[in-house]
Amino acid sequence: METRRLGSTGHQSTVITFGVYAIGKMSQPDADRLIEDALARGINHFDVAPSYAEAEQRLGDYLKRHPQPELFISTKTEQRTAVAAREELLRTLDRLGRDRHDLYQLHAVCTSEDLDICFAPDGPMEAILTARDEGLVGPIGITGHGWSSPLTHLEALERFPFATVMTSCNRMMFERPLFRSSWFALLDHCQQQDVGIQVLKATAKGPWGDRTPTHNTWYEPFTAQADVDRAIAWLLAQPVTTLCSAGDATLLPGICDAAERWRTVDPATADALLADPAYADFFDAA
Repeated sequence: METRRLGSTGHQSTVITFGVYAIGKMSQPDADRLIEDALARGINHFDVAPSYAEAEQRLGDYLKRHPQPELFISTKTEQRTAVAAREELLRTLDRLGRDRHDLYQLHAVCTSEDLDICFAPDGPMEAILTARDEGLVGPIGITGHGWSSPLTHLEALERFPFATVMTSCNRMMFERPLFRSSWFALLDHCQQQDVGIQVLKATAKGPWGDRTPTHNTWYEPFTAQADVDRAIAWLLAQPVTTLCSAGDATLLPGICDAAERWRTVDPATADALLADPAYADFFDAA
């Protein structure tokens, strides 16, 4: 699988990051199999958070039995006080059996208000910077999702030189003019400042709305391989580093397949995603 430099972290991340949420509600044997599937596909970057059910415990259990010293693991905190963030940071290290975070991220920072809380006195940023000074944390990143996340992360980069951003984008979100302009502004800033870009919801078709979810995802995902191919190709043609795989284990093979052949999809074919009238639901709900 292709790799790209994750900004100033210097890590050559595979263009697909394994979203470890996918194993959060699995038994350990099933989690082991999915982890090994991801590794067998060549994925060298895993992303996990304490809020992903039992994902940290499942991954940590596997790593303690099968050490993967070359595996890059990005971790997160959604805590909003220094004390709670410190406790969570240390607990994640213990669960994963590691002595240092490869990339530690402020998690779910989606609005300016979220950002203010994170940078407030006795906020989580204080704990992260202290841990970095102690050698417990390497590069620092920020994550968020939704329509406001590109502008929020652009504001965050003006406050602090984050090494990475993780934000949501897909072909349908891009159709919104305000989102598109803020996405371009974020891309431009990240390219200038050597910030790695990680993308969420690359294969989202739209919100579930009133429909009963059929997958372990927060959104309705593409399932037809041709649609997955187009969605992945459209994003990988942009100056991003890596796309985080969906939270449903059954979707991982198709996402990996798409990433391995994305250059075979021409831009016009990728844009054909918009031809499906079902996407009207996506825009109506946005």
